[in-house]
Amino acid sequence: MLSERRLEVLRAIVQDYVGTEEPVGSKALTERHKLGVSPATVRNDMAVLEEEGYIAQPHTSAGRIPTDKGYRLFVDKLAAVKPMSPPERRAIQSFLESAVDLDDVVTRTVRLLAQLTRQVAVVQYPSLTRSTVRHVELLSMAPARVMLVLITDTGRVEQRMIDCPAPFGEASLADLRARLNSRVAGRRFADVPQLVQDLAEAFEEPEDRSTVATVLSTLLETLVEETEERLMIGGTANLTRFGHDFPLTIRPVLEALEEQVVLLKLLGEAKDPAMRVRIGHENAHEGLNSTSVVSVGYGSGGEAVAKLGVVGPTRMDYPGTMGAVRAVARYVGQILAES
Repeated sequence: MLSERRLEVLRAIVQDYVGTEEPVGSKALTERHKLGVSPATVRNDMAVLEEEGYIAQPHTSAGRIPTDKGYRLFVDKLAAVKPMSPPERRAIQSFLESAVDLDDVVTRTVRLLAQLTRQVAVVQYPSLTRSTVRHVELLSMAPARVMLVLITDTGRVEQRMIDCPAPFGEASLADLRARLNSRVAGRRFADVPQLVQDLAEAFEEPEDRSTVATVLSTLLETLVEETEERLMIGGTANLTRFGHDFPLTIRPVLEALEEQVVLLKLLGEAKDPAMRVRIGHENAHEGLNSTSVVSVGYGSGGEAVAKLGVVGPTRMDYPGTMGAVRAVARYVGQILAES
């Protein structure tokens, strides 16, 4: 266990290195921070921190920089999440509330996160499997063609065209629409199959029963499709500001960001609402070993329906980034709940 003084020295090293991009020496630490000890004592503390693997010396005669282990300790023990100011919170709320639909919400969220953190923003679309049916609309497009529109509690809209086995009249369509919504509106997707399994039998004509079965089959296919694995990414150009943090090449990072499966794994399980910070080599993908990922779940009623977060260099303003990610997730959840 490190002493409180050495923890303070580590905190100071992380803060200075994040702010200056320069390795930190003992003299600079004593000048910039009120550590209450001499430079010689600080040098001794830095030697212990280096021996324990929390800091490293990138070059001979240079100061010290935090390692992945040092950043991890900083995030776990030393970093207080920086809250957004009232004007910042009002600006976030106003910007997101202007969205007209779910796609616009996700687009605005990506732009906002990238601007607030100056990192790469990643937002996962709300998961269908963790959503609730708000309404099912059925529209007649032709005598034997129907459009099914599924609207979820998160504002997601899924449309499917259905070719029916026989013409389906407006009265029958209205009857099916009413019966369907009475059973599934407000219910979880996972409950829908059981709720509609005998619905076709309520129609007398064999042709109508066949058409209802076709509509229900399309509805159930829509519910189980893995369309929740959709992501939007923005702010990739922000990485070009961090050439110092990618001294060899930034290419592996860019290639990893192009792989959706990699990004989904980085964000973690959508149903997990907790904030996660993965630092450097904690990221399983080798191309992202020089980055950190800050992610959190968003949703309404305390339940996460998807994740959002940012990717940036390990030399990151963790308190500010964590605060921005948490604040944006909270507002996105509120907007989805009210949509």
